[in-house]
Amino acid sequence: MNRNFYYFVIFFFVINCSFDTKTGIWTQTEKIISESKDNEKNLFEKAEIYEKEFNVDLKIRLKTNSKKNNFNENLTNNNGVINFNSELKKISKYKFSKIDQFDQYQPELLVTYNNNLIFFNDKGSVLNFAKNNKLVWKSNIYSNNEKKQNPILYFASNDKILIVVDNLAKYYAININTGEIIWTKSNIAPFNSQVKIFKDKFFAIDFENILRCYSIKNGKEIWNFKSEKSFIKSQQKLSFIINENKLVFINTLGDLSSIDINTGNLIWQTPTQSSAIYENYFSLRNSDLIAENNTIYFSNNRNEFFAIDESNGAIKWKQNLNSNLRPTFADGLVFTVTIEGYLVAIDSRNGNIVRMTNVLNQIKNAKKKNIVPEGFVISNDKIYLSLSNGRLIIIETLTGKPLDIIKIDNQKISRPYIVNNEMFIVRDNAIIKLN
Repeated sequence: MNRNFYYFVIFFFVINCSFDTKTGIWTQTEKIISESKDNEKNLFEKAEIYEKEFNVDLKIRLKTNSKKNNFNENLTNNNGVINFNSELKKISKYKFSKIDQFDQYQPELLVTYNNNLIFFNDKGSVLNFAKNNKLVWKSNIYSNNEKKQNPILYFASNDKILIVVDNLAKYYAININTGEIIWTKSNIAPFNSQVKIFKDKFFAIDFENILRCYSIKNGKEIWNFKSEKSFIKSQQKLSFIINENKLVFINTLGDLSSIDINTGNLIWQTPTQSSAIYENYFSLRNSDLIAENNTIYFSNNRNEFFAIDESNGAIKWKQNLNSNLRPTFADGLVFTVTIEGYLVAIDSRNGNIVRMTNVLNQIKNAKKKNIVPEGFVISNDKIYLSLSNGRLIIIETLTGKPLDIIKIDNQKISRPYIVNNEMFIVRDNAIIKLN
């Protein structure tokens, strides 16, 4: 009897209260849910996108002397102005097996000290091509099972040794002249970064956001620096620069760290992302870092472009630009191209935008087709910009206006590389040579 009465009271209470906010019973719960949704909306709010040209009539004439093979062993990543003047006729292809993950990763072509080309195929074979298109040597350390995993390789070299790191947690050294394996090692975690050689050491960053320093001689780890771990393993290739005795790198969380290259000790660290990145950093893509005049420049696809003081990590200025391409410094200006296809020239002293021009306006329905820039180089009077649809846009530096569009392929191509007045562009199964 008492038990039935108890159930009746509970039933009556629920029926009358229901989930109606007028009762006041559920008001607090609903408020919490509402606030949570609002926070989620703000957290993933789409960044404001610039869609307006600026100073389109301003003429920019670069006076810097062109560099030769400037990206070869370039520790600061700044391409500068490259000596190139060509008709862009396709003259040859260096073919290899198709790389299925070419679109996901950002593999880069390596040009050696004697202008040979180093790349890899879908089975992890390292390929060394001579200037006459002939294969000098081919080297592979992987088992049949590992080959099926389609290793992605990253390179660095000097005049004797080629250093290779991969996304299978292996790293090894190859005699760059013969292709002979000198030593092989394994890391705890796979690698996802640039590789750089400095004197008798080389450096790379793994998926645990750990910067590792190794001996070139035998691959032994000399020191490591642990930055904050990521819960989600972003496929973004991480970047760093080396200047004098300091190495500055960025991790997947957007933390910029300066490290003593001899000891591995932290000099300074500057977070460059809001707390939102911890919730959604899988889609974050920072550009490569570049360094010029004691300043580090880079951008991300979160509408942020940074200038960082290399000596202390202080933010000199920040501009609202949506880009993830490696910028270029020349004549006091920093050039970049936004995801929306705007070529931007920035005053390096204060971050003011000098000129902004739309270079995709000649491509019909570029936004609808999701065509995005992939990388660019600056010559004396022209800018060469590769696109995700396999096209190469030639832009006049003076005016920022497109001059021509050349079809290289029907799908994603790499940023252009220039050596000895020849341009090289990588696609998923070949290196294309133009002059």
